[in-house]
Amino acid sequence: MDGRLHRSLAESAAEAARIARGVTPDQLPGATPCAEYDTRTLVNHWVLYTSHGLEHRARRTPIPDELLSRDFTAEEGWATGYAAQLDRAVDAWADPAVWEGEIDSGGGTTPAPALAALLLAELVIHSWDVARATGQAYRCSEETAGAVLAVVGEHAELYRQYQGFGDPVTVPGTASALDRALALSGRDPRWSG
Repeated sequence: MDGRLHRSLAESAAEAARIARGVTPDQLPGATPCAEYDTRTLVNHWVLYTSHGLEHRARRTPIPDELLSRDFTAEEGWATGYAAQLDRAVDAWADPAVWEGEIDSGGGTTPAPALAALLLAELVIHSWDVARATGQAYRCSEETAGAVLAVVGEHAELYRQYQGFGDPVTVPGTASALDRALALSGRDPRWSG
């Protein structure tokens, strides 16, 4: 088990839960750093893949079809449900056996630690997206930001080929690790709507 990576998953899940509690219904139609998504669409993607997806990858089970079209934001107390699902997902990754072997990544298999790093990057980047879209601050440790920068740096070009990331954004040489990761993913760290 990668203790540092698991710690970053737990930290990032707690931050995602905090951000979710700060989203108000009137913000759901608003713009996001992901130009093709409004806030409702982004939040539904975020909830699905960063909590349910995170747990199902650990358990090596497919995400149930009914979750793929679910509007989580239409449910009373969705943020509380998201926080509970994040806890289940982080708990699933607490089992050392989960970190062994390969996991189906949708286009083949990936070593479990490498997939966990990709899932961490998705959790952090989309949590930042939702925070920015709803006027909230996003916080993460330097350790987590460094891990995300490493995985984004390694995979940015591949993600761009599949339109998962936009063109890189220029940031100052003094930019934080998180801002550099965001910029490599095609996001402007200064985005404010």
